[in-house]
Amino acid sequence: MAEHTPLGIDPDWWRQAVVYQIYPRSYADLDGNGIGDLRGITSKVPYLKELGVDAVWLSPFYPSQLADGGYDVDNYRDVDPKIGSLADFDEMSAALHEAGIKLVVDIVPNHSSNQHEWFKAALAAGPGSPERDRYIFRDGQGENGEEPPSDWVSIFGGPAWEQVEDGQWYLHIFAPEQPDLNWRNPEVHEDFKKTFRFWSDRGVDGFRIDVAHGNAKGDMWGDLPSEEELQAMPKDGTHPIWDRDEVHEIYKEWREVFNEYTPPRTAVAEAWVEADRRPPYASPEELGQAFNFDLLSARFDAGEFREIVTRNLQLSARSGSSSTWVLSNHDVVRHASRYGLPFAEGESNEQVARQWILDGGAEADLDRELGAARARAATLFELALPGSAYLYQGEELGLHEVADIADEDRQDPTFFRSPGVNKGRDGCRVPLPWARSGESFGFGSAGAHIPQPEWFADYSVEAEDAEENSTLNLYRAALAARRRLQTGEELEWLDTGSETVLAFRRPNGWISVTNFGQDAAALPAAVASARVVLSSHDVTASEISELPASTTVWFQG
Repeated sequence: MAEHTPLGIDPDWWRQAVVYQIYPRSYADLDGNGIGDLRGITSKVPYLKELGVDAVWLSPFYPSQLADGGYDVDNYRDVDPKIGSLADFDEMSAALHEAGIKLVVDIVPNHSSNQHEWFKAALAAGPGSPERDRYIFRDGQGENGEEPPSDWVSIFGGPAWEQVEDGQWYLHIFAPEQPDLNWRNPEVHEDFKKTFRFWSDRGVDGFRIDVAHGNAKGDMWGDLPSEEELQAMPKDGTHPIWDRDEVHEIYKEWREVFNEYTPPRTAVAEAWVEADRRPPYASPEELGQAFNFDLLSARFDAGEFREIVTRNLQLSARSGSSSTWVLSNHDVVRHASRYGLPFAEGESNEQVARQWILDGGAEADLDRELGAARARAATLFELALPGSAYLYQGEELGLHEVADIADEDRQDPTFFRSPGVNKGRDGCRVPLPWARSGESFGFGSAGAHIPQPEWFADYSVEAEDAEENSTLNLYRAALAARRRLQTGEELEWLDTGSETVLAFRRPNGWISVTNFGQDAAALPAAVASARVVLSSHDVTASEISELPASTTVWFQG
């Protein structure tokens, strides 16, 4: 076993960790082919260490045809040659661990790529074969099976069934290039255990589980409900596709594998389920942690933030895990832009942002300064909470969404399969700006695979490194202070005398105060004799007399 992870580290390191998500193809391109690579990530380990993160979460880096940004996996136990090799992976893993940074990798178990050796074998073997049973194939409807088994619509738009040459149809809840695996097949179970051991042996500390609520399916071979009926069904553990009760048996098996290692490998579920059904995924008998995405759709509003925090801390206590906090990731509009758009009654923060992009992403509709201030305030609020915080590459630069990508430059299957309905997720996946100038602002010598806007120059690492009050330096200061202050799972809400100001106390006398309002507010009595640790409004502030609008301030006293 090629164990690279140092033994004796805290097995509970993940409970309060700051995890930095890297979308490899858009991070840093060292070999100059226009696509980010593993050696590029290795070259940025000093940057990550200075930033102060505890772990890196690597989005898929496996061989892939990029039908869905790498989430269509050709081979779960190799590296895409366009972005490196297994030797490059080992070098990156060793460099991260040497810097004291853990490594979490993405695993995509709901579906493989249609270029996976198993799917090719299924097509070659034909109906009724053991090879075909690894996926969900069935005959179609109509006199000659010419109609799909149901009228289901895929997540990315278009039919959820695809016909093959011999007339059968296979299920793909996402893109046609992503056939769903059949988790009723024991071979599928054993192969993923092999995958977890393969990466754990190479030093991986944990796994992020994509679409964790989708692996177990109901009877896909009998009578199927219509799309309308499917959408109306309660997601109570009996839904044909989502969050079925038996999915938890899969994760109990995986936990046995994770516990073979010292320390045990950790995992976090991407499970878009009803809040009260989240705890089992996060239990110590299963994955250990589950994403809480509630802040992704919340408006910058004191009442919404308080309700979300209170509810999710209760849920994490039920599971025996710690909560997770997320403001941006590779699937949503960056929060600096979400917070700079007008609120719409009855619509989530994310829905408003998606519609803005669909309508053309007019700069006049985006208040960049307000969005940036709210994003900085929300980040400090998030980082003061008990639990782990997941950051998305580029948010530490205060990057906004790139809303005006030309159609011919887009790559997301959501855009191609939902014309006129959804522009896709490419706007948060544009390669990062490292330098003020150059063809791709330091991303790589061959340019960027998604064009970068000119305004990226002012948001580059080079530009922000030199600016004392930049968002980058705010993140660095916040993560350094958090490392010193963060302890325990306790949070006590404090009276502020205002509906727009939230304050809470953590152990060690750490108090976080956020003004969600549009006007400056008086400081709550609880911080009268406390000293300022950090302000999202001014990184260098050592004392304040009032709380500026859209600002979070940390105190200790």
